[in-house]
Amino acid sequence: MSRYLAAVAFCICAILPFFRGGAPKASPSKRAEAPQNSLKLVLRAQRSSPSDLEISGNLAGQPSGAKYYLSRDDLLRLHQVNFSVSGDPNFSGPTKVKGVELASLARALAVEGEKALIVAVCDDWYRAYYSQQYRQLHQPVLVLELDGQPPEGWPKSKNGLAMGPYLITHPNFVPSSKTLSQEEEAQVPWGVIRLEFHDEQTEFTPISPRSRNAADAAVQSGYTVARQNCLRCHGPESQEHLKGKLTWDGIALFASQAPQNFAAYVRNPKALSKEAQMPGNPNYDDATIAALIAYFRTFVSPAQR
Repeated sequence: MSRYLAAVAFCICAILPFFRGGAPKASPSKRAEAPQNSLKLVLRAQRSSPSDLEISGNLAGQPSGAKYYLSRDDLLRLHQVNFSVSGDPNFSGPTKVKGVELASLARALAVEGEKALIVAVCDDWYRAYYSQQYRQLHQPVLVLELDGQPPEGWPKSKNGLAMGPYLITHPNFVPSSKTLSQEEEAQVPWGVIRLEFHDEQTEFTPISPRSRNAADAAVQSGYTVARQNCLRCHGPESQEHLKGKLTWDGIALFASQAPQNFAAYVRNPKALSKEAQMPGNPNYDDATIAALIAYFRTFVSPAQR
């Protein structure tokens, strides 16, 4: 599904006013070049073009949290994979793709190498998460050309927006798992402006179940569904920018204090708020909804339930 139709994003403005905002920090004006890596990429501290890809996180040989940029020309000099993709909902039909495998970028840039968790961040702060396991199963690719065209020649999204400067797709995505009624979904974001490289355990610790019953089957199932879907638009308070209006704790309060409304909203958001932008999830059965509620309740104290 596309990033607007795939995310389970609990944007419930009419229910709980947990808003976040703030503009991204300005990039440093001083130019600095990092040592060359195995792909001979030069990381620059200053953006030179709107098409530059921002790189941040745990970068090999760089200070923690440093932010750099890769030019499109640099990316085009790397080893490219070419294939024709069908079934990606971002495209109207079979499309020829040329790009760089995310696995190659992890090996070249991340402190953790192949074990790194890659987070693709879009221009509206939507996020897609690529673990080592996901990359091994699905070979996601950072797209540089579609049907031989640069981003300026790419088709528009279903919302009529430009899909550049970068997007991510797969040669042939086949779901590898299913949690209750939720089958694994392809992570196919467009409008990608940044790749972050993280330690997977450290990145997911803030959203790991917290209570004594964290190991319960329902809680773990809810965690899996929330991590795959809710995390695309929401996150912990520590996250600087979020696409969704609620933080993780805000969702937890809603799920815990109004479980029936939570269930109704997840399945049909516009039934509770005409302003809702998230798509409904009528395929979520009772067991999946119950698992999500059980998981989010681990973030709420007994006094708040």
